[in-house]
Amino acid sequence: MPLSLAVYADRAHVRALIREDAEAAGFRIGEVAGIEALLEGEARPLGEVVLLDCPEVDGASLAALARLDMRVAHAGAHLVVSTTVAALDDVFGCLDQSGAQILVDPSRAERVLALGRVLARVPNLRVRELSDEDRLALLRLTEQVSQIAARLDKLAPPPGEGRADGESAFRFESPRPGFAQPDGDASERLVRATRPALPDPRLVRRIIRQRQLRARFFDGDLFADPAWDMLLDLTAARAEHTRVSVTSLCIASGVPPTTALRWIGQMIDGGLLERVEDEADRRRAFITLTDRAADAMARYFAELGTNAARLV
Repeated sequence: MPLSLAVYADRAHVRALIREDAEAAGFRIGEVAGIEALLEGEARPLGEVVLLDCPEVDGASLAALARLDMRVAHAGAHLVVSTTVAALDDVFGCLDQSGAQILVDPSRAERVLALGRVLARVPNLRVRELSDEDRLALLRLTEQVSQIAARLDKLAPPPGEGRADGESAFRFESPRPGFAQPDGDASERLVRATRPALPDPRLVRRIIRQRQLRARFFDGDLFADPAWDMLLDLTAARAEHTRVSVTSLCIASGVPPTTALRWIGQMIDGGLLERVEDEADRRRAFITLTDRAADAMARYFAELGTNAARLV
């Protein structure tokens, strides 16, 4: 039986387009309504797939989104949310349970592709799925992130150097200036102290500017490398002790926001990035390097030494 799908969107033309495309993809259409329907009285039954369009945010829409995120996660359903750059940070902050796909100012084709990704996750489903070209693109994305993680993993210390057997090689976090090490085994503190610190953030920012300079003379797509650009930006931010919003990281990636969000999701799954909630405002969240990635970036720059300044 086809998957059931619910659509929530305040813009009538968006509801109509989503419904038309979903029917063409073989979904069984359930509820089609505005976002306020999610807050009305008793919780309504969800479809197996939920599409929500949220181009603007206010208190009511954020409450609806947070509630929907928890319900989708509890039900094991699939959630696709479309939004705008202006609302991205708020929307991202509400979605921490369901593993939602987030689309930013999506075209109709991008919405259809998001539906295709949902279908690709359902085994033995007899409906129209991703085209061979789209499936290959997703596989390449996953493979690229895996390769990056593997390369960074090679920068880990040898087995037995400062870690117990079976423990992750990337447990080290570069200490901040003035940071006092907790009491513990002296030999462990000594090994940790010998590991390289993160690079000077001014150096990393200079490398980022040099990479961005190429776009003035060549087509930006020619040098698109979103994973590395995001790792550089987050490395500089970590050394500066600043937090990076998802919107800021999307800009740093040098690719469209929807593409950047897919990279961020893959890099979180690959153990390179992690989501950190804002303790002062639970509706906001930031992206940071994992300890594993931070340690690897520190070792990478230490290996480059003085040659790092000439990187482009």
